[in-house]
Amino acid sequence: MTITSTTTTSQNWTRDMIDVAGTTIEVVKGGSGEPLLILHGELGNHGWLNYHEGLSQNSSLFVPSHPGFGASPRLDWIMNMRDLAGWYLRALDEMNIGPINVIGHSLGGWLAAEMATMDPQQFKKMVLVGPAGIKPPEGEIFDMFLVIAKEYMEECLLDAEGSAEFHQIFQEEPTPEHVELLEVAREEACRLSWKPYMYYPGLPHLLGRIKSLPTMIVCGRQDSVVPLSAAEVYNQSIQGSELAIIDNCGHLPEIEKPEEFTTLVQKFLGN
Repeated sequence: MTITSTTTTSQNWTRDMIDVAGTTIEVVKGGSGEPLLILHGELGNHGWLNYHEGLSQNSSLFVPSHPGFGASPRLDWIMNMRDLAGWYLRALDEMNIGPINVIGHSLGGWLAAEMATMDPQQFKKMVLVGPAGIKPPEGEIFDMFLVIAKEYMEECLLDAEGSAEFHQIFQEEPTPEHVELLEVAREEACRLSWKPYMYYPGLPHLLGRIKSLPTMIVCGRQDSVVPLSAAEVYNQSIQGSELAIIDNCGHLPEIEKPEEFTTLVQKFLGN
């Protein structure tokens, strides 16, 4: 494994390129304390946000960009979420990371769940935030490919205009490089999650393997992207899991309600 530090844009975190598991991935690292893996959602990483800063007070954050997202090159053989989960387990083995606490957001929540069904001992505690991966028994998962990236992000938040970090992520005049990163992320998300869209029919039946892994599912009560009924299936399928619902919040509680979200996660992790 080779680590190349490309930039250091803050005293609190670094951005590195790591050669591992047959490719190179972009990784943001920061904080101190027990290691915490954070798996991003379908639009990729959005930089070091308020919730990262909050969690970094008690945890050492390890935030990779999945292959095909950000500066991490695509691996053509990874065609679905179970492929990606298998690659991540190999990568964590090679980096000698584990067991480790994990947070997965949306697509990343689905990814974390897939990894846990393959190897429940890889994680110490797992937090799934608005996780995709399960077909909602009530409602439908919002089709992000019907709109542009900014409109999808607006759908993810109950009050996008009132969110300071929304305006940080989507500036009035984004650079061409930023627009390209978002579109590449959407393309890779499509490759991984199309037909059926954003879920795997077998996942609820596989989640029984996670019965010994402490798990918390976090979602916004007003989530219009992944309906609450999907989180309830996760809760019912993972023995002993807990479901935390944040009021007046959409699909991205880590952005819309960062303090409440951080408090919930730190309490669950025992920080």
